[in-house]
Amino acid sequence: MDAQKLVFFIRSCIASKSLKKGKLVHQKIISLGLQNNIFLCKNIINFYIAFHLFKSARLVFQTIENPLDMSLWNGLLAAYSKNDLYDESLRLFERLQTFPYLKPDSYTYPSVIKACGGLGKNRDGRKIHAQVVKLGIGLDVVVTSSLVGMYAKCNLFEPAIQLFKEMPERDVACWNTVISCYYQDGQPKRALEMFGKMKNDGFEPDSVTFTTVFSACARLLDLKKGREIHKDLMRSGFQLDDFVSSAIVDMYGRCGCLEMAREVFEHIPRKSVVCWNSMIGGYASNADSHSCLELFVRMNKDGVKPTTTTLSSLLIACSRSANLLLGELIHGYIIRNHIGTDIYIDCSLIDLYFKCGSVSSACSVFQKMPKTNTVSWNVMISGYSTVGSYFDALNLFSEMRNTGVIPDAVTLTSILPVCSQLGALEKGKEIQDYIIENKFETNEIVMSALLDMYAKCGSVDDAREVFNRLPIRDFVSWTSMITAYGSHGEAKKALELFQEMQNSGAKPDGVTFLAVMTACSHAGLVDEGCSYFNQMINIYGLEPKLEHYSCLVDLLARAGRLNEAYSTIQSNSAICADVGLLSSLLSACSLHGNLELGEKVGELLIEKDPDDSSTYIILSNMYASAKNWDEVGELRAKMKKRRLMKNPGCSWVEVDMRIHPFFVQDKSHPEAEQIYECLWSIVKQMEMDDKDNPNMYHELLQLHQSG
Repeated sequence: MDAQKLVFFIRSCIASKSLKKGKLVHQKIISLGLQNNIFLCKNIINFYIAFHLFKSARLVFQTIENPLDMSLWNGLLAAYSKNDLYDESLRLFERLQTFPYLKPDSYTYPSVIKACGGLGKNRDGRKIHAQVVKLGIGLDVVVTSSLVGMYAKCNLFEPAIQLFKEMPERDVACWNTVISCYYQDGQPKRALEMFGKMKNDGFEPDSVTFTTVFSACARLLDLKKGREIHKDLMRSGFQLDDFVSSAIVDMYGRCGCLEMAREVFEHIPRKSVVCWNSMIGGYASNADSHSCLELFVRMNKDGVKPTTTTLSSLLIACSRSANLLLGELIHGYIIRNHIGTDIYIDCSLIDLYFKCGSVSSACSVFQKMPKTNTVSWNVMISGYSTVGSYFDALNLFSEMRNTGVIPDAVTLTSILPVCSQLGALEKGKEIQDYIIENKFETNEIVMSALLDMYAKCGSVDDAREVFNRLPIRDFVSWTSMITAYGSHGEAKKALELFQEMQNSGAKPDGVTFLAVMTACSHAGLVDEGCSYFNQMINIYGLEPKLEHYSCLVDLLARAGRLNEAYSTIQSNSAICADVGLLSSLLSACSLHGNLELGEKVGELLIEKDPDDSSTYIILSNMYASAKNWDEVGELRAKMKKRRLMKNPGCSWVEVDMRIHPFFVQDKSHPEAEQIYECLWSIVKQMEMDDKDNPNMYHELLQLHQSG
């Protein structure tokens, strides 16, 4: 029996997938003493590789006394890299280099380069790149394409793209790599441009190309381009695989074209979990929890096991539609089926419970999950901020730092607005120190949040200092600084800054004009405010919203032009029934003592919202000022009949970077006795200083204590 016949038998065993017969042939080769025959050994190695018996393949290779045939090495290297055995591949390459008479060639390097990329070993990859250039095979299309892929996998997109540009010859694989590079680097538009160049150069895109291209369209929300590529694809008769189909469904879903997404989805004969996830994700992004559930039920009936991505999408849909019941059902499904949750599911659950106002459930999920990841802390801090639990958010931020979890940019942009809401300036300054220490000053979002915090806490000079150091000034930062000046009585500086903004080429939006009009309102610049309102409409083509009309009404009302304000409200059908605007006008009537108009506005408000106690109180105070006690009594009787009460006010004070909240008649503070004792001392001192009203302050304190 010669080597030729034995090779035929080995190949037949590979074709018929007969491991047992192949081992018998191997045994025969050894018994015949042919175990060092290079031709036979190559085929035996290929046989074991075909059955994924890599250890056996390696043993065969190691028994060869003089493995001096380069194709022997190349075959095993290719097998290792193809099956993601990258460490084995690199170890074999190191051993190859100990044989001085063997020279790696253009078939060797692609496998080794792929192993470097798979392991993220860019230093080893660069060394091999240098070897390739020295050997003069740097122009080989397969080798260069492998190098482009290696740099891309190591997230070194610039050298990957540069190498691609220098290639005299290109293949589809390298085009795919560079398109993917642009996509992964956050440049989906460039990815689509490269796709166009690829087609213009005569290359036929494959499944990998289209998957990336549709993903790029999805990221850009470019429905027109995505639809155009899809039509071309269908006209060409291209056979859609699972990945391309899923990418098309995802693209239509993200672009809000759910009918088309569903049509493509329903035409997929065998739907993988990726396809199901894409369709469920599309409905989730549109807050359609009902359709998500319907697909989830179908998916289970079809025997497709949901992944963490499926469950996370379902929870996102519940969160966006505030569907607490369905969210709890999904949570129950996860627990009953003993599904191991990941950071995405846990955070989706926390977000869902916060959005639905179930704070205790959110806390329960957070307590059970690992707390080493910044993301989970961020979701909790943001959740507390969303529901107005600002003190809890601050306490959690402190706990986060104490446990050694390092806050990131998202943490900072979540906690700074909390400081703004509480007016916790000292805490905000402490966070600024952290920002400087950890070099977040180049992050424009963090710096904008810091600017906004100083502005809202009344520290205008600090806000301007941050504004001057901003790396990039967008309309948000300009608006924040204008708002800061305007709300603190520096209207002139606010208007000067607005002019500077216009001169810089930054385009103001509706929020910016609202800030400018508010500044005019606070400074009593009525005509200027009206002028900016007209400028917004006539020059910038912005349509006024409710808040702009509210500001205009406030502007006129503050100046005592109450009838003009009332006419503005009544002349616009979109705002004439707005309770907020009418309430603002009622307060202005009270301030300026216009009882006639106040009665008219008050009647409208009581008709629209009869359970709002503030309307009755303001009207009652106006009647009391006019000594119209009968009307006062009547209003008080109406309030009593409807069981309306004034909500107690809450105040707080920051001492040594600690927030102390308190209500009227509140003696819950641990140092309440000392606080009231201190207040008595201050009152006595004020009585002594104000000889005209010696008892006024004493009565004030008694009133506060009695509620």
